[in-house]
Amino acid sequence: MSLAELAGLLGIETPAPAGGGTGAAPAVVTGITHDSRAVRPGDLYVALGGARFHGADFVSQATSNGAVAVLTDPAGTKRAAATGLPVLTVPEPRARMGALAVAVYDDPGRDLLQIGTTGTSGKTTTTYLIEGGLRAAFGRGGAADGATTGLIGTVETRIGDEALKSTHTTPEATDLQALFAVMRERGVGSVAMEVSSHALVMGRVDGCVFDVAVFTNLSPEHLDFHQDMEDYFRSKAQLFTAARAKVGVVNLDDEYGRRLAAEARIPVTTYSAEGHPDADWRAEGVAVGPLGSTFTVIGPEGQRVSAAAPLPGPFNVANALAAITALAVAGADPQTAADGVATVPGVPGRLERVDAGQPYLAVVDYAHKPDAVESVLHALRKVTEGRLHAVLGCGGDRDPHKRPKMGAALARLADTAVLTSDNPRSEDPLAILAAMLAGAAEVPAHERGTVLVEEDRAAAIAAAVARAEAGDVVLVAGKGHERGQDIAGVIRPFDDRTELRAAIERRCSHSHPSPNARRGPLQ
Repeated sequence: MSLAELAGLLGIETPAPAGGGTGAAPAVVTGITHDSRAVRPGDLYVALGGARFHGADFVSQATSNGAVAVLTDPAGTKRAAATGLPVLTVPEPRARMGALAVAVYDDPGRDLLQIGTTGTSGKTTTTYLIEGGLRAAFGRGGAADGATTGLIGTVETRIGDEALKSTHTTPEATDLQALFAVMRERGVGSVAMEVSSHALVMGRVDGCVFDVAVFTNLSPEHLDFHQDMEDYFRSKAQLFTAARAKVGVVNLDDEYGRRLAAEARIPVTTYSAEGHPDADWRAEGVAVGPLGSTFTVIGPEGQRVSAAAPLPGPFNVANALAAITALAVAGADPQTAADGVATVPGVPGRLERVDAGQPYLAVVDYAHKPDAVESVLHALRKVTEGRLHAVLGCGGDRDPHKRPKMGAALARLADTAVLTSDNPRSEDPLAILAAMLAGAAEVPAHERGTVLVEEDRAAAIAAAVARAEAGDVVLVAGKGHERGQDIAGVIRPFDDRTELRAAIERRCSHSHPSPNARRGPLQ
């Protein structure tokens, strides 16, 4: 795309060629990025303003990497122009990135069936389940042309069978459109994607029009970013407008879902795992098991579909039903979609089992907010013959108001509650633990399990394992799939799954280990 065409899209005059000479060849833009380190020859570099630095401070690096032009705001224009590159100046370049990226990459999303999922809990799991259904219905061996499927989310980005580590739940607009372009080149026909509230507010999905938008639920989260729950809801609701999606799929069991179904500006199909009579798609005959659940899906025209949630817990019945409903709305055969959902082998860090030959169930889960912690503990309690031992921490620099609630939930619902560090980031881990312990102390003694405090996360996991006997369950919650722990700005290698397995193996090699945790004051 020529620089003149980009300038036309922005509604501004075409900047002078590099070097200012009239005989210089006009710039041809073949890519776009906001990261100076990621610039490739032919890219338009978008220099954005920031809290500490301005992207224009790194324009020399972008130039060295092959940028052919710069898009920035008035504050960055002078620094950008000093490189001699053509500079396009607009008041808010971030707001224009999505549309420009769509144009530069020739609207790659139009060639993909796109299903986007938003909500507080269940986004990741539902996205994986949708991708499993896409493989069955539209992917290799499916009913369509055998196209490859894609996935974009918190844990990873996947193009067919190739997995790439994700840095954000939803990539920036420039990265997202480039990713769509790569998917198109590699024969991807459909993609399941997580859409965060941050992405909607910050324009990361600008230029995307999802074929189906899915809403799972809404509960207090990210209130360090959103002003209040109303602001949080409004951010999510942006996905359910004609600018963002063609049709919506909404959970009628959720209070905010019912509101969204009434207020959405696009056609909406509803679902209910709790048998809401007004839902278009419902789950009936739910049988919850230790490894998953089976149920029957009742469709809007009386269809009956045999289905299974491949992960335990009632909330995963809701996630599976959301996926089946979205796939049906996208045009998939409901039974084929349900069969594909049922074959998903698991979701990294979401009730992920760790099996080292122990006589009890050990799982790792990403639950890191009060509602999610309560849901996972209730789900595990149903499959626990003996006692439930749970490890949990709270992240630093995030939602401090939820810490007492999470401590209380763990103390009330687990037989052993081990309070520990998560990602303390810049905060004092002991201060975070004090807030969690204060919440646990509010639980009446007769309703409270044994509460232990161990700042060191590995030792906390070992303490829970040391108490486990045959028929018990050990849960390590909060970090899930993460492979690092952020302590004072340094990310150190740490994987709950690895630490849990190591603790189990050590326990198995010793007949009578002793707990490592310090006893808290709530014994």
